Amino acid sequence: MKKAAFLDRDGVINIDHAYVYRPEEFEFVDGVFEAAKALVNAGYELVVVTNQSGIGRGYYSEADFAHCCEWMKARFAEAGAPISAIYFCPHHPEKALDAYRCVCDCRKPEPGMILRAQKEHGYDLASSLMVGDKLSDMKAAANAGIGTRIHVGKDGREIPALEAPATHVALNLREAVSTFLKDA
Repeated sequence: MKKAAFLDRDGVINIDHAYVYRPEEFEFVDGVFEAAKALVNAGYELVVVTNQSGIGRGYYSEADFAHCCEWMKARFAEAGAPISAIYFCPHHPEKALDAYRCVCDCRKPEPGMILRAQKEHGYDLASSLMVGDKLSDMKAAANAGIGTRIHVGKDGREIPALEAPATHVALNLREAVSTFLKDA
């Protein structure tokens, strides 16, 4: 079976400036392409799983988000690290327009996006990994049965291990991948 590197978007791939949907506002985290290429070279398919409540709140449309995703995928492909799929959740249980206001199984910490990717692509989740910057990323990965869960960012160093079901912590994707692949 195939294995995936599930990556959160905001805070892992790009600096989280809140509700980024325009390519000109998109600022990649330093080292993201090198880390992504190392994962691809190690046999992982890259899959982005991202909560996008900005859609549900009416800040931007699904078409705006799709345009930004296509632009982002092109940058990854140019770097030799193609993204296999992007899954997003536009919902929010309270702070959303009527069409998007709901409790769903795709908004992290629920595992719906990951399980959908597994069903559509045949990923072995136990052999896969998740890199995220929020506790909800780690919980979604744990809820889906992902074997390696890497929490990145300054908050990752501050969350006690018992609170976050992470198997590793790192400052950013580059550090996470370097440490993980060295230990693998």
